[in-house]
Amino acid sequence: MSSKRDLTFRQLVDLSFGFFGVQIAYALQSANISRIFATLGADPHQLSFFWILPPLMGMIVQPLVGKYSDRTWNRMGRRKPYLIVGAIIAVAVMLLLPNAGSFNFPARLFLGLNMAMWFGLFSLIFLDTSINMAMQPFKMMVGDMVNEKQKTQAYSIQSFLCNAGSLVGYLFPIFFTWIGLANAAPEGVIPPSVVWSFYIGAAILILCVVYTFARVKEMPPKEYAEFHGIEIAGQAGNDGKNVTPGPDRASEGLVKLLFKAPGTFWTVGLVQFFSWSAFLYMWTYSNGAIAANCWGVDMASAGAAATEGFQAAGNWVGVVFAVQAVGSLVWAAILPRFRSIKLSYVVSLLLGAVGFASIMFVHNQWVLFGSYFLIGFAWAAMLALPFTLLTNALEGSPYMGSYLGLFNCTICLPQIVAAATGGAVISLVGSQPAMLLTAGVFLVLGALSVHFIKTK
Repeated sequence: MSSKRDLTFRQLVDLSFGFFGVQIAYALQSANISRIFATLGADPHQLSFFWILPPLMGMIVQPLVGKYSDRTWNRMGRRKPYLIVGAIIAVAVMLLLPNAGSFNFPARLFLGLNMAMWFGLFSLIFLDTSINMAMQPFKMMVGDMVNEKQKTQAYSIQSFLCNAGSLVGYLFPIFFTWIGLANAAPEGVIPPSVVWSFYIGAAILILCVVYTFARVKEMPPKEYAEFHGIEIAGQAGNDGKNVTPGPDRASEGLVKLLFKAPGTFWTVGLVQFFSWSAFLYMWTYSNGAIAANCWGVDMASAGAAATEGFQAAGNWVGVVFAVQAVGSLVWAAILPRFRSIKLSYVVSLLLGAVGFASIMFVHNQWVLFGSYFLIGFAWAAMLALPFTLLTNALEGSPYMGSYLGLFNCTICLPQIVAAATGGAVISLVGSQPAMLLTAGVFLVLGALSVHFIKTK
């Protein structure tokens, strides 16, 4: 096996730079989807159903990207073809989605949704499919091209770019309002501040992804096989290009790999179930909770989403989500100081639970900074620790991409369950602020579940 050479800091940044643009798109979606669909006419009991689509598409797309990119070798690379195609589709959809209320669709309802909501629904499907397609290759390229010594640094850089992109995406609507774009619009129409946030986010996304695409050169198959010390399936030509390291045409299917997954896959997945359910509630109900508690909007009244208070709260959601990203950056620097990865996981989730629970009792918009800062601690742990635990358990496996894709189901499935049951839960607990308290309970259950994880 050849020596595993180090990459320069510039190379490590180039490897993940496109993630900055992808995360802007993801942040715009996370912070504004409930606001967009409420503006288009959805009531609070419908909102969670729209959130089924993003994780559902992720659960379908990311395992397939992992499986097929494990076996893709061409002039563009191994993971990069999926990256560029996903980015192009995401840009196209980002230009269309925020205009769902401006296309003068017929007002008639179909299955309880108006035509604008149906357009938004299908746009959301394509947006999340493309974001997932563009996001997954970045995680895989780090696994492909970075040695064990630098992997922590590489994922730290990726985490920093992820949170930096989130900050930009979350703050765009309030920034565009500050420079003079209208933050209100006729009923059923998305405000210009949100529309232009998506436009500029799309431009940054494609520029960042093209930069990574141009700067990063993936290893040819023979070099990859030597770098990872794995066997080569097939015969190599003189240039080493006609080889397939690891999984070949006879590779195992995703279902069979799932049955052979290490125990860590399932025990971390249990923690993921509670953690991602909590954050699904945050993305879905923060706008309504903040509007009700801090702007005094009666969210049960007709036309609540058209009020200035609701739209102002929508901008503030971007601000507090940005505070969450800052909290995540700060806590990410502290996490490596813990001697026990499981202890750091538990502490992070419990502090996040305190942040969630406090939102129900906060009626001052500025005090929410403390709540969402603590939530950022849980987010930092969720971005880093599950992948650290899993990749350690998969050391030497030729199916790294496939397993990382499958592991995404532990992120997507809990969101689908939480979204599907959200209408029933809000009827039970009574309000959108109470849904954030419920999210805190979920994080406590996640912290208790860390006990079952076996570490190497």
